Amino acid sequence: MSTRIAFLHTGAVNIGPVGDRARAALPDATFVNYLDDRIVADLGDPDRAASVPGRITDLVHAAKAAGADVVMLTCSSISELAAPIGAEVGIPVLRIDEAMADAAVSAGDRIAVIATLPTTLRPTVGLLEERAALAGRAPSIRSEVVDGAFAAVSSGDRAEHDRLVAAAIERLAGGADVVVLAQASMASAAEAVEVGVPVLTSVGPGIERLAATIGAGERGR
Repeated sequence: MSTRIAFLHTGAVNIGPVGDRARAALPDATFVNYLDDRIVADLGDPDRAASVPGRITDLVHAAKAAGADVVMLTCSSISELAAPIGAEVGIPVLRIDEAMADAAVSAGDRIAVIATLPTTLRPTVGLLEERAALAGRAPSIRSEVVDGAFAAVSSGDRAEHDRLVAAAIERLAGGADVVVLAQASMASAAEAVEVGVPVLTSVGPGIERLAATIGAGERGR
């Protein structure tokens, strides 16, 4: 029986890129996608933000009931919930951005973080600080939200999104050793610009770590 992997998304825009990478890295696995496309908006709503952890927990329970061996959260705005929910539900819950954070910490002491949503900055910066502490490092972290980019991609204007994000990359790269794009949906913008420092996105490293985790588990059986 093939390994069943569940991806939990907060935006439909991530389903295709994440799925393509996952199928290439794990051709024998079975994939299922869960989507709650109101989570990001509700995180910014004081009346609804408190409902988000429970909703994510319910989706992970649903994935487990459907036979998932592992769940990956593909949105950095919620990825800090991975460990506590995994412990509660009793199934591995991974965050797609952890491998990217480790690579950023290894790349240098000046990290620039770019996001298109304010809700993504705090958990991404927190993750970088956490992974840096584990590595015995204390980088300086500069962050910026790109106004208008998320609205553009949400309305289907990927080109405008990429233009805005690419401009931010060029603006911040000069004072950084590495640039981190905080959301999986931003990956296409990295291809539109060339700067003298690494520009990291979460999808590639995250799927590579997922594949390594599954491979290690299979070897341990």
